[in-house]
Amino acid sequence: MINVEIFNETDRDLKEYKKLLREIFKNVDDKGNFSVIFVSDEQIKKLNSTYRKINEVTDVLSFPSDEEDYLGDVFIAVDKAESQAVMYNHSLNREIGFLAVHGYLHLKGYIHETVEEEKKMNELTEEILTRVNLRRDKWWIN
Repeated sequence: MINVEIFNETDRDLKEYKKLLREIFKNVDDKGNFSVIFVSDEQIKKLNSTYRKINEVTDVLSFPSDEEDYLGDVFIAVDKAESQAVMYNHSLNREIGFLAVHGYLHLKGYIHETVEEEKKMNELTEEILTRVNLRRDKWWIN
């Protein structure tokens, strides 16, 4: 069973998203542990600048671990997620879920540098999110 620890480093009340993520990942057939850390846009920009040398806000960052049973950390920028939910015309639950699963898949070694890799990663993300009724039409596939 996979275990997700959730941390909130923002001043926002994110209890409902903690519950949502636990629901999503209890439906994932995997072993190990990982963390989801909710942060501000400013915090994720600093992380992105420090570790990726990209001085801009991003929505999610994943940092895999070398520890045997610990997959790593996923950082989600809540404000960025909120603006993307509006932009993509879906709920914040959907966006937070998408970003958490996307980050988790990066911890598992998935990448999206080619169209084929992106398609596979998006299909896996949708498969997981569909289990908790957070499905979105497959808008990314031609």
